[in-house]
Amino acid sequence: DSSGSKLTVGPNIKLKGVEITDCDTLVVEGTVEATMDSRVIQISENGAFKGSAEIDIAEIHGEFNGTLTVRQKLVIYSSGKVNGKIRYGKLVVEEGGQLAGEIEAGFSSSSSSSAQRAAAPLRAEPAALAA
Repeated sequence: DSSGSKLTVGPNIKLKGVEITDCDTLVVEGTVEATMDSRVIQISENGAFKGSAEIDIAEIHGEFNGTLTVRQKLVIYSSGKVNGKIRYGKLVVEEGGQLAGEIEAGFSSSSSSSAQRAAAPLRAEPAALAA
C-alpha cells in the first residue's frame, strides 16, 4: 500500500544510533543500527539490522542481530540470518534460513496471557456454585 510511510535505507548506506518511529515499512538494503517500532521491516539480501525492533511483520533476506519482537509473522528467507532475543507470533523459515539465540514462540503480551489465566477459574465457578 503506497499510502503508508516507507523508509528505504539504500545499499552502502550506514544508519547508526537512531530511533525510527511512525514508519509503516522499513526497507533495509544497507546497514541500520537502530531502535524501531513499526509495522513491517524488510531486510534485503545485503542488508543488516542491529538493535531492537518491535514489528508486526518481519521479512528477512539479510541479517538481523539484536532484539526482535514480531507481533504477527516472522519470515526468514533462505539467505536470512536472525540472531539474538527473538519473539514471534508465527514463524516461516525457508530452507537455508538461520535462526539463533534466545527464541520465544507464541506472541501474547503478558497482560493478555494473565487475563486468560484469570478467566479460566471464573468460567469454572458458576458450575461449582450450581453444584
